[in-house]
Amino acid sequence: MEVARKERPAGWSGAPLARTGLLLLSTWVLAGAEITWGATDGPGHSAAPASCPSGLLPLLPRAVASQWPEELATARRGAVQGRRPGPEPLPQPGGGSVGKKQEEAGGLSPPGAWRGQGILAPNKPGSSRRSRREQPPSALEHGDTRATALSDGSKGNRPLAKGLREEAKASRAGGAAAEELRLPSTSFALTGDSAHNQAMVHWSGHNSSVILILTKLYDFNLGSVTESSLWRSTNYGTTYEKLNDKVGLKTVLSYLYVNPTNKRKIMLLSDPEMESSILISSDEGATYQKYRLTFYIQSLLFHPKQEDWVLAYSLDQKLYSSMDFGRRWQLMHERITPNRFYWSVAGLDKEADLVHMEVRTSDGYAHYLTCRIQECAETTRSGPFARSIDISSLVVQDEYIFIQVTTGGRASYYVSYRREAFAQIKLPKYSLPKDMHIISTDENQVFAAVQEWNQNDTYNLYISDTRGIYFTLAMENIKSSRGLMGNIIIELYEVAGIKGIFLANKKVDDQVKTYITYNKGRDWRLLQAPDVDLRGSPVHCLLPFCSLHLHLQTSENPYSSGRISSKATAPGLIVATGNIGPELSYTDISVFISSDGGNTWRQIFDEEYNVWFLDWGGALVAMKHTPLPVRHLWVSFDEGHSWDKYGFTPVPLFVDGALVEAGVETQIMTVFGHFSLRSEWQLVKVDYKSIFSWRCTKEDYQTWHLLNQGEPCVMGERKIFKKRKPGAQCALGRDSSGTVVSEPCVCADWDFECDYGYERYGESQCVPAFWYNPASLSKDCSLGQSYLNSTGYRRIVSNNCTDGLREKYTAKAQLCPGKAPRGLHVVTTDGRLVAEQGHNATFIVLMEEGDLQRTNIQLDFGDGIAVSYANFSPIEDGIKHVYKTAGIFQVTAYAENNLGSDTAVLFLHVVCPVDHVHLRVPFVAIRNKEVNISAVVWPSQLGTLTYFWWFGNSTKPLITLDSSISFTFPAEGTNTITVQVAAGNALIQDTKDIAVHEYFQSQLLSFSPNLDHHNPDIPEWRQDIGNVIKKALVKVTSVPEDQVLVAVFPGLPTSAELFILPPKNLTERRKGNEGDLEQIVEMLFNALNQNLVQFELKPGVQVIVYVTQLTLAPLVDSSAGRSSSAMLMLLSVVFVGLAVFLIYKFKRKIPWINFYAQVQHDKEQEMIGSVSQSENAPKITLSDFTEPEELLDKELDTRVIGGIATIANSESTKEIPNCTSV
Repeated sequence: MEVARKERPAGWSGAPLARTGLLLLSTWVLAGAEITWGATDGPGHSAAPASCPSGLLPLLPRAVASQWPEELATARRGAVQGRRPGPEPLPQPGGGSVGKKQEEAGGLSPPGAWRGQGILAPNKPGSSRRSRREQPPSALEHGDTRATALSDGSKGNRPLAKGLREEAKASRAGGAAAEELRLPSTSFALTGDSAHNQAMVHWSGHNSSVILILTKLYDFNLGSVTESSLWRSTNYGTTYEKLNDKVGLKTVLSYLYVNPTNKRKIMLLSDPEMESSILISSDEGATYQKYRLTFYIQSLLFHPKQEDWVLAYSLDQKLYSSMDFGRRWQLMHERITPNRFYWSVAGLDKEADLVHMEVRTSDGYAHYLTCRIQECAETTRSGPFARSIDISSLVVQDEYIFIQVTTGGRASYYVSYRREAFAQIKLPKYSLPKDMHIISTDENQVFAAVQEWNQNDTYNLYISDTRGIYFTLAMENIKSSRGLMGNIIIELYEVAGIKGIFLANKKVDDQVKTYITYNKGRDWRLLQAPDVDLRGSPVHCLLPFCSLHLHLQTSENPYSSGRISSKATAPGLIVATGNIGPELSYTDISVFISSDGGNTWRQIFDEEYNVWFLDWGGALVAMKHTPLPVRHLWVSFDEGHSWDKYGFTPVPLFVDGALVEAGVETQIMTVFGHFSLRSEWQLVKVDYKSIFSWRCTKEDYQTWHLLNQGEPCVMGERKIFKKRKPGAQCALGRDSSGTVVSEPCVCADWDFECDYGYERYGESQCVPAFWYNPASLSKDCSLGQSYLNSTGYRRIVSNNCTDGLREKYTAKAQLCPGKAPRGLHVVTTDGRLVAEQGHNATFIVLMEEGDLQRTNIQLDFGDGIAVSYANFSPIEDGIKHVYKTAGIFQVTAYAENNLGSDTAVLFLHVVCPVDHVHLRVPFVAIRNKEVNISAVVWPSQLGTLTYFWWFGNSTKPLITLDSSISFTFPAEGTNTITVQVAAGNALIQDTKDIAVHEYFQSQLLSFSPNLDHHNPDIPEWRQDIGNVIKKALVKVTSVPEDQVLVAVFPGLPTSAELFILPPKNLTERRKGNEGDLEQIVEMLFNALNQNLVQFELKPGVQVIVYVTQLTLAPLVDSSAGRSSSAMLMLLSVVFVGLAVFLIYKFKRKIPWINFYAQVQHDKEQEMIGSVSQSENAPKITLSDFTEPEELLDKELDTRVIGGIATIANSESTKEIPNCTSV
């Protein structure tokens, strides 16, 4: 979800100018100041860009640092190829930023400040307009050298001459006078800054004559500012003084901030690549004080009331506060989500220094916290919303606070109205939003654009009640598009000056048409085309097949008028670009004007122009939107019926932008541009006071009535406005235009919209939707209280009608009858079904219907603990519980009152974090013999784990809930086994190899004691020692290397197992080959018994290998019928009994038994004899052996005694963690 603000961001530092031709700023996307995604900025502003990942539905921040140099480079390449940029929303004034060259616009910028780069908007189809930089370099140089000559009457180059011819043509079309009129103007060149490609401009206005300009050379390769100049004018821009010596000749400046509550206070930031410092001025930039910073500022946020209070967001995501305008800073909080921090709102928050912020946690969630700037310790922070929220979802705007919580892949939206408790936003049940943008929060109502599950490039418009909770559909399929950086643009525009009027571009059968509403979206209609065109010829356009269509993208850049504009100081006056026809066109563009709030329209230009409001809307000034140089502008005193052409510069100027609004009280206009590509910046000051003959008097005004297709009542009121008489060239005052008569009307059908859960049928009938039960009561409706029973209608918010149908449609107060609980739900705060043992699990109990105050609640946690509450009030923020054991628990919620009961169940998996898994597999196994394989998870727990077993090259695993599995290998060779263990969100694995043969024999080995002193007990060491022993055996006995395998066991004393394998060559295997193995065994035994097998571990350390006398792995083969095998089996049983007795009696530590005791679980494990033995071999349990507490210094690696032994590859564990006791 994205939300915009009505006011400009405090301390916003400007918008960019592009040095590419006349007012191409309107084609740029904002790069670093306030990006209002999918939102209007109050009346007179359209839906602005919004950028968010699909599905996540994040909320809108106050300012966004979002610059992508690579995208900018792509945009520049598109401009060079001759593609025409289209208009995109840009920031509001509050300073200004000027980008000198269009193809160089871009870069990174902090929120609330311009780095001075602009971004080209998407190209529109069918356009052939080219920017100045698209001309060949030779032509540019040619044209530059002839610019002055052209003003003296010489021939000039073609682009300049063409520009003048087009001006003359437009002059005739607009009715300009035959003799050229001139406006007093002066031009000043910023000498020495011709190489600078960016500038930031601030004009204080409001009776201040100070203008500040910061020009910069931004190196796109380095990504930093390498040069800067600071200029200051004290005479409205007639002359400028360079202030580099006052800020430091070596200081490189990157940002300019102006205090919004006291514009005499200026803040400059140095480029962080050079140094981190701040320069402060309290006299409108005349003098500065420099302060070093210990952090790098990414964005600033000024307090809306206290001029010295500032918040600073650093590059390392920390939030700092200052109460002395940046001279001293104090750390408030760490891990703040970018652009999700807000000052308190006067009249709503109790403390003026309260800060709302979104803080991220290490588990990937975020929380909404508030604290005071000087008291933001852990104990003083509070969380207005107890549950975790989605990252980048907190927005504080006007009376509303919005957050987003995603559960089970679906986002839910919550709103707090006037700091009340959060309530879930209610959209129609099956809207199922994929994306949401808050369009407006003006007049105590929320406008939201929702993209539903079946929409791709359109949105539905919903409007809320006063509290912002219940939303109803206002219009379907409003057109949306994506900007250059993927930002969403909702084509909806709110007309300034008159409440309730909106324009929207709706997609109808693959055609985009413009509609208008006069009652906040209840009724929409197409725009009636003008009766005649610009030349006076009749226009044949019959509704609904043909109508007027408008481009609704506004330019928030203060140097461009945008494609549509209206002002609160000039109610009813709307200027917009568009076309007449069956649908909106992006190629056939003209300029239209309405003087009566959109009822009727006239064409004023047949090409695209920028049109500004002068003198509080009493006059209009127009300048052609062209990359060619211009010398003239046009002024109209009769709402565009006629135009006078005025010259404002003797030399044709490539205009980059014009600043009008900031100096509205001074009747001065500043035009920014350049005479040629390589010339200095030119600032032309135009004074239009001379065109006003006198101050308007009472006789200079006339009245006009606001109508809606002849109906005088609009939004329940009959309004009469006053405006200057056409042709009267008198100067208006600040409050000269406005409402002179406003009286309420009798309520009619069009003053009411359908209430939540109801849908419109026909013109005015509201009936319940199929999913809505009108008899359902609010959960807050308690027995004995009263509630408002909806009639299916609600009066439009801000509608002032009285009497008439008001009584019929107004909700009626009725007594709450009481209701049994229904629709009970129990969920966790984060929506997950997994909780961690020993940590808080927070449950939320929800009820769709019932009596919150008279319903008893019981919550059974499933572990023998339950809690009860007399009503829902104590559990609104959730019920916390800590599970002390792992497992699956059935959590049961039970609600009951005297009218009935309801139950809800949740199965919660409580897990203990798993650190390690060890796979126990044999070293060697026999083909077609079942092998037992198990996984040991550490720390041991009772929770439910899922095991995924992968054998060999299989692409599908075997999945079990048991930690062991049996498997039969059908073929000989080396096989890889992998086990993955899933516990909650954690997934760990271990991999081992097993050698599979037709038959084999084995024997335990031991070593001289000196080996234990050099045993680090790690898998790599054991593997290397096994290879050394194997080489020693092969060297002494000449046994083939592929028939010997040595596996060293973990733990002390060091021991190993020797495997004698059959030959790999199948042709060598013949009947009686088992006897050949015995011959090899005899050779190996002779060598071992004679101490011939030894190796040098390191110089001076000689290790001797012995045959272990006590063994559970006798020399065996796979034949069960030989008498020698039976005798060996009998001896094995005797030795096992002796071993059990000795261990029990003397607690001696035999390594291969010690290891088994180390991994003992509650379920007794069994020692498994060699697979080569008969299946009747005796089995010995581990319960008689050493307890695990005696073996904490042992490793988790295991082996199976006998012919199946486990490979040990894991690290040693010196301390066994235990999470079963809390």
